[in-house]
Amino acid sequence: MFNLELIQLYIVLFFIILGFITGTLIEKRHYRSIKERELKFLKLPAVTIKNVLDKEAIINDVNFVTGSAVISLDYFKRFLAGLYNFFGGEIKSYESLLDRARREAILRMKEKAVDADIILNVRIETSAIGKSAEKRKTIGSIEAIAYGTAITLKK
Repeated sequence: MFNLELIQLYIVLFFIILGFITGTLIEKRHYRSIKERELKFLKLPAVTIKNVLDKEAIINDVNFVTGSAVISLDYFKRFLAGLYNFFGGEIKSYESLLDRARREAILRMKEKAVDADIILNVRIETSAIGKSAEKRKTIGSIEAIAYGTAITLKK
């Protein structure tokens, strides 16, 4: 017969592998979606400078626009981050999480400014959210918010 500890080990390994596969598939699909939408908004610049407009530019409309995204950390990445926290090193799983959240927030901001010619004074803020972030010093989800001033010029 099978040893109970061996069965438990197989169950844990199964869920770790399942988390890795599903997390990787979801992340790749999200990156594909981000890249497609970034191409769509390529002609709408979002800059951190307060004003890059010509002195002769006539402003038709000004709007404050925001976009936010909350991206959750999958179990496999949480497992890897725990190992890196224990042994030390760069936690790349968190880097991709932040990258996806920031890019998604910028895209959502641009989606609200479709008619604008430029988005000025763009700022991006991130924070860790969830009960696990406070109690265990681990990250459960990342929130990114992007905001700026959408300017529509008179043609």
